[in-house]
Amino acid sequence: MLKKSVLLVAAAFTLAACSDDSKNSSTTAEPQQSAAEAPASTASDKLETRFVTIATGGASGPYNIIATALAEQYNKAYGVNSKTQTTGASVENINLINQDKVQMAFVMSDVLTDAINGENSFPAKIDKVQQIAALYPNYVQVVTSKRSGIKTLEDLRGKRVAVGDQNSGVEVNARNLINGFGMTYDDLRVDYLGYAEAADALKAGRIDAAFLTSGLPNASLMELQQSFDLQMVEIPADRIADIAKDKPYFVSLNIPAGTYGNDTDIPTAAIQNALVIHKDISEDDGYKLTKTFFESLEHLKSAHQAAGAITLEGAQSGLVAPLHPGAKKYYDEVAK
Repeated sequence: MLKKSVLLVAAAFTLAACSDDSKNSSTTAEPQQSAAEAPASTASDKLETRFVTIATGGASGPYNIIATALAEQYNKAYGVNSKTQTTGASVENINLINQDKVQMAFVMSDVLTDAINGENSFPAKIDKVQQIAALYPNYVQVVTSKRSGIKTLEDLRGKRVAVGDQNSGVEVNARNLINGFGMTYDDLRVDYLGYAEAADALKAGRIDAAFLTSGLPNASLMELQQSFDLQMVEIPADRIADIAKDKPYFVSLNIPAGTYGNDTDIPTAAIQNALVIHKDISEDDGYKLTKTFFESLEHLKSAHQAAGAITLEGAQSGLVAPLHPGAKKYYDEVAK
């Protein structure tokens, strides 16, 4: 169980930020229900949409674990066909919404910012994605071996480094941080590996370091520390502040002492997570999905403790995409 300080720090941070991990699923979500198929009115215990497929990330990541618990709640509350889809995370998740293949997704705020602006991985602006809530902070967890001699990001030059699945949220922020330290991928030997693959590669000595960006704790790192001389790489707050001048979604937070057997707090970068939804989901459905999400927080927290940092009070802080009308209706209601 993380220390109480983790939750306090995370709650103070404007909550939200991907998950990464294993290779993309071959599962194809059910198609988005068109407006013409939706009934004019819906009972309080039903949804207009027939499907609530939630795009996540790798199987062992917090996105997948939390979303699986959320889908269970939607099934229970509305009898809807709700399920998760394992993906390469943020970039793929946004593209799946844009292709009308999923209805909801967990994404990182840096990738979401790129999507709505039509930058980097997105050649055109994405306008089908709206936001339900800001969530919990994702911590950039750069891990290596105590024997590697790697102490800072500068020490990654010339090393074999796993940066997450290609075009995942992990990979996007890894690239931004590496660039912020005056390097490019040309200065490293890059492998595109998700959480579990990166942990296995570290253990086998095939790579020197890995980026695993997620909520705390990361299951793959928890398992890795049992049989590996794990060491976290620090990212100093002053360097993060410099990088944040151009990439304002980066903030400085500490990985608390004891999280992975570390004796002291480890300064690192953090990024908000976001829960997003297809804009064509009706206002009434968006309201119900938002309401059930917040009423299920205790259940989600029992699935993964990163969800313990999600609060109704912080859910509208740091929004980077347009707020879905149904979510706005819920927030206006609870504010009365």
